[in-house]
Amino acid sequence: MFTGEFRHTIDGKGRVAVPARFRADLAAGATVCRWLENCVAIFPKTQWQQLADAASAERYADAGARAFTRFLFSGAFEVELDGQGRLVLPASLRKFAGLQSDAVVVGAADHIELWEPARWDGISAEMSSEEFAERIGGLGI
Repeated sequence: MFTGEFRHTIDGKGRVAVPARFRADLAAGATVCRWLENCVAIFPKTQWQQLADAASAERYADAGARAFTRFLFSGAFEVELDGQGRLVLPASLRKFAGLQSDAVVVGAADHIELWEPARWDGISAEMSSEEFAERIGGLGI
């Protein structure tokens, strides 16, 4: 499970360091893709396969399903960590998420999200303590 929030730089070659605590889960390979609210997601190989299988099951006759499938898969790239625990973010994903020189690396349970810092600050401030309490209560806790 991916948890935590980390701030990292993106170097001139588009590489970002993955926090050490996340690296073992990505050792077998990973996929980076466009994700919700214009961030970039990193999925370990097994979680990506589950998502890909579910997305591939969409009906071809449904125009919305075709558009979704194209969007998801055209913006997905297989990546590997280098010896220093970094991965290369393709330029198209950096542009999509507005990532330039810095990124916030966020654990999101089964995947990792990369956010442009100002956008993350806004997103993370959106959930009020009342809404958080309501969501926790909905879990039966």
